[in-house]
Amino acid sequence: MIPFTYTRADDASDAVRLSGTTGGKYLGGGTNLVDLLRETVERPPALIDVTGLSSTVRRRPGGGLLIGAAVRNTALAEHRDVRTRYPVLARAVLSGASAQIRNTATVGGNVLQRTRCAYFYDVAGSRCNKRDPGRGCDAIDGVNRTHAILGASAACVATHPSDLCVALAALDAAVHVEGSAGERTVPLTELHRLPGAHPEVETVLAPDELITAVELPPLPAAARSTYRKVRDRSSFAFALVSVAAVLEVRDGVVEGVRLALGGVAPKPWRARGAEEALTGGQATTRAFRAAAEAELASAEPLRDNGFKVELAIRTITAVLDELAGGTA
Repeated sequence: MIPFTYTRADDASDAVRLSGTTGGKYLGGGTNLVDLLRETVERPPALIDVTGLSSTVRRRPGGGLLIGAAVRNTALAEHRDVRTRYPVLARAVLSGASAQIRNTATVGGNVLQRTRCAYFYDVAGSRCNKRDPGRGCDAIDGVNRTHAILGASAACVATHPSDLCVALAALDAAVHVEGSAGERTVPLTELHRLPGAHPEVETVLAPDELITAVELPPLPAAARSTYRKVRDRSSFAFALVSVAAVLEVRDGVVEGVRLALGGVAPKPWRARGAEEALTGGQATTRAFRAAAEAELASAEPLRDNGFKVELAIRTITAVLDELAGGTA
């Protein structure tokens, strides 16, 4: 047994103070951290319960939404404004895990969940640079069917597991954080880091910084959005490929498009190249596929996951076709 202390924070400032004095980890729903503790991947000296943070979804004066970090995933997906104004987000949340886990998991914890790479969890038998920097990465030459084809490095090929984050990336969400240095806001697309030579450093957050809320900008186009997740089974499975998309079409021309991919990279992958290729062009299946092919041109598949390239191209094309058809 590995001993640790447990303290419930009164608010964000109290949590940050406790983190500084104990070196502890923030605990929300615990659906990821408890697993990591059980497998001894994480061994914090203290746990700081932050479920007392905001658990409300509020409209912002400009028309966006402010989602408290302690909002449960189920509550987020069921919120009327989310379902009607940002359906891509509701669908992404509902495609993740199981109903029981969604009832417990929090938005802040979901954003910061760690990879589900089997080698990362195999403390006794596998080398993992994310878990033990400098040891090596057994996934590169191992069973790597589910691993990254974009943004990976010679040090790590693990994928980011969150469905929620893929939708947030497509929506240009921002993350509000608080730490001993004060408060700041970080774009969701800049929160997670690519592995490079240091895969153990997964975000741009300081050790004591705490996510307090996630903000969605006012985005009328997001009312026509969707999320599609391709996986090995219909529930409680992580994405092989997922696509979050927002599409604006007028008179057959793409006026605006937002695309983010999951299951293919160490972080939620914003497909900026495909967006640029599509904007101002015809909303046709051929154009959608060409943009997807251009986005995936830089993919570097491993021995077992080359199928993800074509799977991603087809999924992007199908999702955009679906949205374009709805527009017409």
